[in-house]
Amino acid sequence: MKKILYKITLPLQYLLVFLFIVFEEFIWEGIAVPVGEYLRSLRLLQALERAVRKMNRYLILVLFVLLFGGVELAGVTAGILIVQGMILPGLLLYGLKIPIAAFTFWLFGVSREQLLSFAWFAWAYERILAFLAWLKSSEIYRKSMAAVHRLKEELRRIWQQIKVVLPAGENGLLHRLKALYRRVRDELRRNRMR
Repeated sequence: MKKILYKITLPLQYLLVFLFIVFEEFIWEGIAVPVGEYLRSLRLLQALERAVRKMNRYLILVLFVLLFGGVELAGVTAGILIVQGMILPGLLLYGLKIPIAAFTFWLFGVSREQLLSFAWFAWAYERILAFLAWLKSSEIYRKSMAAVHRLKEELRRIWQQIKVVLPAGENGLLHRLKALYRRVRDELRRNRMR
């Protein structure tokens, strides 16, 4: 019975690990964290942080649930669009949700104490953390992360080789391509004005 259950849950584990790695390594670390850091640096957000800390916990909960639900709905909708072959609108929607997701996680960080004061919210949060800990402790996750790190190192090595071939500075290929683009753009603008 244990072997049958294992064979049934193994594909699900692979899927969960794949989705988690894609989210955590590429989307979260590569896009959402930098967006979140930028948002935190804004003075407006610093003033908003002080206001949030003074807000009623029920109001914070409603705001958080609406934002979180909207972000998740946008993610599911983006996935459906991509699966249906509407790749560009799906990617655009997913890209638009990232700053909102970063703001939502910022809101959680700022109002964590108030949100966790709700027993059901704290219970759900603990279950999510336990699930993520279980997922990260799985052999599938560890092997997958090792493969991701090898891939990242290989991509870094390839990028270093490309940088050698495409030297920077005034004689570099990228600089010359940018200069060519500017000349063509300027010429097209002059022709339009005639």
